[in-house]
Amino acid sequence: MDIPADAEARRAIAPVICYPTDTLPQPDMVQYAAARDGMTKIDEVIAPPREAATFTVPAGHIFRISSVEGPQVGDLNLWNASDLSERFYSGKTRALHGTHITTGERMWSSFPHMRPMATVIHDSLGWYGIDAFGGSVHDVIGTRCDPYTGNLLQGDHYHHCCHSNLTRALADHLGVPLNEAEPHVHDVLNVFMCTGFTRDTGQYFMKASPVRPGDHIDFLSEIDLLGALSACPGGDCSSEHSSDAAACHPLKIEVFAPAPGALDGWSSPPPNGYDGSHGR
Repeated sequence: MDIPADAEARRAIAPVICYPTDTLPQPDMVQYAAARDGMTKIDEVIAPPREAATFTVPAGHIFRISSVEGPQVGDLNLWNASDLSERFYSGKTRALHGTHITTGERMWSSFPHMRPMATVIHDSLGWYGIDAFGGSVHDVIGTRCDPYTGNLLQGDHYHHCCHSNLTRALADHLGVPLNEAEPHVHDVLNVFMCTGFTRDTGQYFMKASPVRPGDHIDFLSEIDLLGALSACPGGDCSSEHSSDAAACHPLKIEVFAPAPGALDGWSSPPPNGYDGSHGR
């Protein structure tokens, strides 16, 4: 390999943030905290180990995902409840907020809508930060464990990976065949999962999640949402995923109505204001 004489100078060039967020519309976290204080529970759903469950959340309501029996990570998909073509866009969320999200950050929707779908308003693991390995929790970099990659790498046909779990759950919710539901399943928010990239090879890594029973993450639903959450077959993802070997636990999803009057004056964000002309 020929190394140029100015190789070190090229490497030493300072990085530039691709999407500075100084002008990004910010959520009113004081108002959202008031909505959370005094909220009233209206629904509860359990995602069993190695399975997924669907849930719905009206705009302006709050949903909570909790660890209930043991360390467990979950793969979350979100859709506009009345238009499945508008769904969570992990790549743009990552570009705006970074590889992991926490309180005050948002899950953004796909083009052409590109608006906030949900805002994180409380995160009991917010203390974790970024560890010495570069790991953090609630990532928007992993795509979800799936049977296609499993078949490619191990030659097997494992059906309780998160992609298949989400596909089955969505098909059941919609009352459609699996092949109609599957195209709507998309890259996820890896709730509670502790991940990062290795410094030497740049590979995606996972490590034991710091989540414990009672830990939870709360979101304010910015639009009417349909959600699906898979309790990952990797359990706490300390060793492997997409197998029956790991200890797995359920995840609880609760839906709450906001405190009365707390969201007075609030409204769902409209779809993105771009005119759609694409220069023509």
